[in-house]
Amino acid sequence: MQRTAARSPHLVSGPGFVLLTAGLAVALLASVAFAIGIGTVDVPVGQVVSVVWAHVAGDTVGLDSLRDQIVWQFRTPRVLLAALAGSGLSLAGVCLQTLVRNPLADPYLFGVSAGASLGAVIAMTTGGALVAGLGVTGAAFAGSLISLAVVFAMAQRGGRLLGSSLVLAGVAIASLASAATSYVQLQATPTELRQVMFWLLGSVSGGTWADLGVPAAAIALVVCWLLTQGRSMNALSVGDDTAAGLGVDVHRLRILLLVAASLLTATVVGVAGGIGFVGLIVPHAVRLVVGPDHRKVFPVSLLAGAVFLVLVDLVTRTIDRPNEMPIGIFTAALGAPFFLVLLRNRKRAWR
Repeated sequence: MQRTAARSPHLVSGPGFVLLTAGLAVALLASVAFAIGIGTVDVPVGQVVSVVWAHVAGDTVGLDSLRDQIVWQFRTPRVLLAALAGSGLSLAGVCLQTLVRNPLADPYLFGVSAGASLGAVIAMTTGGALVAGLGVTGAAFAGSLISLAVVFAMAQRGGRLLGSSLVLAGVAIASLASAATSYVQLQATPTELRQVMFWLLGSVSGGTWADLGVPAAAIALVVCWLLTQGRSMNALSVGDDTAAGLGVDVHRLRILLLVAASLLTATVVGVAGGIGFVGLIVPHAVRLVVGPDHRKVFPVSLLAGAVFLVLVDLVTRTIDRPNEMPIGIFTAALGAPFFLVLLRNRKRAWR
């Protein structure tokens, strides 16, 4: 008993895991209600709940029109978009860290975000006939798919998908797409440039109800698939030989993990811009708490990522009211030191 405790002193298991999951679910509901009520005009949490419940129940008669507009039309979709973005990026991080068996892996490491950003920036600045018809979200998604296709093609060796080649190909494509994005920015007008910079750093300030459908559908689809892959991903985390010995099709699983992570990242970037480090911070922190079992990592990462980004978005719009800051500034400020600590610990392990 003492030996097990010394080996994993921070793990939550059994009833503790159930309590943790339930606590995160309650924390998510509370943080969403609180965040909806905070802004240039504060609305008490009780009134937020009343307005939201009235719309859910389909009985909006008697609601104050101004408060209804603030709560339901402006803030609720924004806060829900932040929650979806946090969940999506966290799950994408889980997929990629398992794919390459590296806790330093991040959804933005594989060029998907850079490709999405390039497509969106082209749509916002040049207004080309092809991308203009897609809109910013559609162009971002198209850019991410193109980047994914190139990375996938470059990472193939003898019909096999290699983790090390994925990282190298992703870094190369990300650098190329970033350079192209910088060139497009140079051609933009000052007004367009400000919009582009704010979008590249990540923001949910323009979130509408129409923006929620695609990321919600992507997350639901990936979650349903991941729930059936816990045992296989646990085996893959140990090693290819172990996974193959247990009957796991390693090559197929790697491809599906890459597609799932790219789908999640692309849909989030398409509606919220470039929000970095969420997929690095949340999954790693979750593993420190619940352990490496993916059947536990999935639900906790889903909830923790949502709570994390809802609170970060709340900070971005309250730290300098009435001005707003891009989310990416704060996630980078938190994520960069976290990344350096992880890197330092891994260097110690290599010695």
